[in-house]
Amino acid sequence: MPTLYIANKNYSSWSLRPWVLLRERGLPFEEKLMPFHGSAFTGFSPSGKVPCLVDDAITVWDSLAITEYLAESHPDVWPADRAARAFARCAAAEMHSGFMALRTQCGMNCGIRVKLHRVDDALKSDLARLNALWNDGLQRFGGPFLAGEKFSAADAFYAPVAFRIQTYVPPLDDAANAYAQRLLALPSMREWYGDALKETWRHAAHENEVAEWGTVTEDLRTV
Repeated sequence: MPTLYIANKNYSSWSLRPWVLLRERGLPFEEKLMPFHGSAFTGFSPSGKVPCLVDDAITVWDSLAITEYLAESHPDVWPADRAARAFARCAAAEMHSGFMALRTQCGMNCGIRVKLHRVDDALKSDLARLNALWNDGLQRFGGPFLAGEKFSAADAFYAPVAFRIQTYVPPLDDAANAYAQRLLALPSMREWYGDALKETWRHAAHENEVAEWGTVTEDLRTV
C-alpha cells in the first residue's frame, strides 16, 4: 500500500490535492502527517516538500506528478471523454502554476474566518479567471463537477480553493460559489476539515500571512 506524506491539514493546500483524489477514487493508502514546525521533510522527500507519495521503491514528490502516477494504474483519475480530459488537465496545470495572488492573499487556513482588508487588482484578476474557468467547465461538460458528472483530478486541484472561499468569502458568482459548496460537502472534504479543526499546531508563517491580508473574525479550531 502506498504511503502519502502530508503536512498540517489546516494549512497544506498542496497536500490536500492527492489526498482528496485518493479518497474520492477509493484508492487505499497510508497517511503520514508531518507538521510544518520541526519536520525534516528531506527524510522522505527529495525536494524537502510535501506531498510525497512512496510506493514501495518508487517516490513521487509533486502533487501533479502524483496525479499522473496514479492515473497510470487508475485511468478514471481523469475523465474518460477526450475533450473533458484535455480540459481537466489544463485546469489542473493552471492551478498548479498560477493564481499567485489568490494563493498569497488567501492562504489556506481551514479553521478560521477572515475579512480581507481589500481585494486588489491582482486578486480581482485571479477571481475573474477562476469564475471563468469554473463556469466554462461546468457549462461545457454539464457538471456537477468541473469536467463532468464524476469527480476527477481537476476537482482535486481546486479543492483547496473551496476551503479558501469558505475562509475569506471572496467575490464570486453564484455558479462558482455553488461549485465550491459541492466540493466542501464531499465526505472526504468534511473528513479533512474535521481533522484540521482538531489540530493544535500553529505555524507562525501561515498565521502571519493571514494577518497581513485580513482580519480574523472567527477561529473555529480546537485550541
